[in-house]
Amino acid sequence: MNSVLVVGATGNVGRQVVARLAAAGVGTRALARDPAAAGLPDGVEVVRGDLAEPASLAAAADGVDSVLLVWPFPGSENAEQVVRVLSAGARRVVYLSSTSVNDQGPQSDLIPLLHAEMEGLIRTYISEWTVLRADTLASNALGWAGQIRAGDIVRGTGVAPSAVVHEGDIAAVAVRLLTESGHAGRIYRVTGPRVVGRAEQVEAIGAALGRALRFEALPGAVVRESMTAAGLPARLIETLVSMAEFRPRSELVTTTVADLTGRPARDIREWAAEHVEDFR
Repeated sequence: MNSVLVVGATGNVGRQVVARLAAAGVGTRALARDPAAAGLPDGVEVVRGDLAEPASLAAAADGVDSVLLVWPFPGSENAEQVVRVLSAGARRVVYLSSTSVNDQGPQSDLIPLLHAEMEGLIRTYISEWTVLRADTLASNALGWAGQIRAGDIVRGTGVAPSAVVHEGDIAAVAVRLLTESGHAGRIYRVTGPRVVGRAEQVEAIGAALGRALRFEALPGAVVRESMTAAGLPARLIETLVSMAEFRPRSELVTTTVADLTGRPARDIREWAAEHVEDFR
């Protein structure tokens, strides 16, 4: 591959994809609403574009070989137009989806419902598509940093356990899919090495800090009220609460990280040790 466009380049996964591509000498183009504030590595071509304005992606996608598409919204408005614009400029798209997508029946909550719809669009409009389904991102725990700095209890939605995955491992797999042949028309499921719940995630962060932290699950009504008070959009609130209320425990553990990168997926304890300064 000669060039890659990363859509979602300033997010937790996209930023690492950009850094890995640039370090490997791959021509890298990064989409950002504000290129001047993107803070991406030297040598990366940062171009202005906004998924809320599909036409703004046309120049960014023109002439690239492959695209990583990370969809940041709780709904699919403008998604079809975005995918069609990308298809006009690039022949290959890797879409970052979720392992919660159910191929055999109805979706458990609003997040896999959205990703299933996005996957359908990718298959419809992209000639060489690849779906990268990732489990819960370890980096989501960064949202607890304020609570951890303030005390020893983390309060939030009681999401069912799953094989939480290091965002850097997702990025490493994504780079292989973006730059190698032989991945078109395939779905890859990326997980961490074991199933963990939020209580164990919080305990791992506490161990890295040398503190005894614990997680306290809040009722859905309380979560809705606090998110509403914080000014979150209603659709996003319902999306997050639906995940807590309806998603079942997942026992899925895959070897995809090791298979494609040559090293095993990192444990949540390794992630916590790497990110300890984010919680001080």
